[in-house]
Amino acid sequence: MGKNVLIIGASGDIGKQIAITLGKAGYHLILHYNDNKKAIEEIKSFVRDDTILSVIQADLRTAENTKTFIKQIVFSVDAVIFASGNAHYGLFQDTPDEVMDTLVQLHIKVPWLVSKSLLPQMIKRRSGHIIIITSVWGEVGASYEVAYSSVKGAQVSFIKALAKEVGSSCILVNGVSPGWIDTKINEVSNEEREQLEMEIPLQRPGSPSDVSDLIQFLLSDKAQYIHGQIIRIDGGWQ
Repeated sequence: MGKNVLIIGASGDIGKQIAITLGKAGYHLILHYNDNKKAIEEIKSFVRDDTILSVIQADLRTAENTKTFIKQIVFSVDAVIFASGNAHYGLFQDTPDEVMDTLVQLHIKVPWLVSKSLLPQMIKRRSGHIIIITSVWGEVGASYEVAYSSVKGAQVSFIKALAKEVGSSCILVNGVSPGWIDTKINEVSNEEREQLEMEIPLQRPGSPSDVSDLIQFLLSDKAQYIHGQIIRIDGGWQ
């Protein structure tokens, strides 16, 4: 393998598993995290020492910090995976402006700015991957998660539009759209869990490894004609 993969949000449950899966498969990793350094140490315990090229700490909730982060990426990047972001639950009319601004920054501006910075080198090499972990709510919407659904929907549009623009340069752009994945951010009561499992045809939530296996496939030579797609991974739920 030997390709360099930048993972934005490597400290989240999904991002961490993506890093471990790709690291074990022979990819070289550039890991971003904000405040969960413990997760980065856990990744290191699963992969070879020479797997991780660099670790960059950055709070990407502002455009200024994002631009500073980009300047710290000193290695060439063959693929970037966006696995970070915040969710918000509550009535739309009660959503604070500050929460809206943060959601737009993390889910829209960060992919815009980072992709914009990496595209020139990818276009020059005529190869590259841009993959965004979006959400089923970006496709079907969710009550009490209107702002979150909105920014995830914007990611879907970004993926489809950018794919049309850079496809002729042999750069593959895709999205992975998870349903209910068993992570800390999706923890629910036992009663809610049972109800959700009954709604899902496969009768279980997805795992971070379900997502990471799909990411590994999209980066492989077996997926070279998959482009501009939003791949649902939700056990048939939505």
